[in-house]
Amino acid sequence: MAVPLPDESTVNLVPPDAVETEMLARAIATAGAPPGGITEVQRAVINATVEAMSGYVLDVAYLPPVGPDEFAEVMRRRNQVFRERMVQVMLLLELLLVPLPPEVTERVERYAAALGVQDNMLRVTRKIASGSLGLALIDFQRSGYFEKMLERPPEHLHTASALEDAWEGVCDDLLLAEKWAVLGDCPDGSLGHGVWRFYRARGFTFPGLPGSAPPTLAQHDWIHVLADYGSTVECEIEAFGFISRANDDPEAFSLLAMVLGLFETGYLFNAANAFFEYDRGHMSRDADRMAVRLADAMARGANAAWYLDDHGRGDETDFMAVDWFTYADWRLEDVRKHFGVPVKSAKAVAAGSVTPWEPGGISRFQHQHGRELAKASGEPYDSYGATPADA
Repeated sequence: MAVPLPDESTVNLVPPDAVETEMLARAIATAGAPPGGITEVQRAVINATVEAMSGYVLDVAYLPPVGPDEFAEVMRRRNQVFRERMVQVMLLLELLLVPLPPEVTERVERYAAALGVQDNMLRVTRKIASGSLGLALIDFQRSGYFEKMLERPPEHLHTASALEDAWEGVCDDLLLAEKWAVLGDCPDGSLGHGVWRFYRARGFTFPGLPGSAPPTLAQHDWIHVLADYGSTVECEIEAFGFISRANDDPEAFSLLAMVLGLFETGYLFNAANAFFEYDRGHMSRDADRMAVRLADAMARGANAAWYLDDHGRGDETDFMAVDWFTYADWRLEDVRKHFGVPVKSAKAVAAGSVTPWEPGGISRFQHQHGRELAKASGEPYDSYGATPADA
């Protein structure tokens, strides 16, 4: 039976101390470990996440296990959202395993049950563990967050009509395309002009035209500029880590699950209507550095959410639902301040986290595509400082 939730007089809203943080790390590692023990990428992710979110440094490889009932007792004074976040870190560890052992999925479910947590991704991981990737993808696409995308009025997307699918493409909306194109007229140093440069340097097609990203997915391109992430696969993992953790709705975790299912395991190979081409191993091939980058992105997202919550703006934490055109003319630094977006940690930068405007901030394909677009338009090519890492 699940440990009951606390009432207002007993709930603990204080950040975890060193003792509780160690207990959290022990439970997460125990829940997500495959039969041979936690993998190196899992270890790196737990250690980096604990440090980024709490400031405490530990190594879960040397900590004893803790079972679901004991952990649930420790969580007795923690509220529903806190418990959900803990289960999601367990799910994150699951989504790093190839193959995903059924016993890991069953164990995470026991922890979730003890905490009284239900999460749509629990169903997805169960189907992945059973080998039913097609059914897992269907469950993923029907998860709560993507359903909510369709329930929102489409004003923030500026499409001519509402979408029938969360990742529906729009290729015949000239007014939408023009709205994106005129971002080039925004003041230099503004958010809008940064997004225009982001598109032009990479040869991206503006939403509304054939070959463009779905309008919903294009929302995250504003975040690449806002949060200073380049456009390589590794940077995509950071951007979605930031977006998913910033959202006060825990179901937005599915966005991070999506990029891991595309760029680490391949489990969600057709997510986002296959707009992204799945390419496995981008966490595990450089586990220590990527763990630091992802953890920092999630911590930055959490800090932005806390800032907005503290200022009575909790309804703005879903960065995929913000009408970014409202802020297109604002100075980029002013938008960051308005949304409480902190700078990257020095550790993340040292681990290779790059901006869209420096070496490593663009892929070789995007760099070449941008050159081709400029040539076809009869214009000089400008990457605004971005070059491929291997150039």
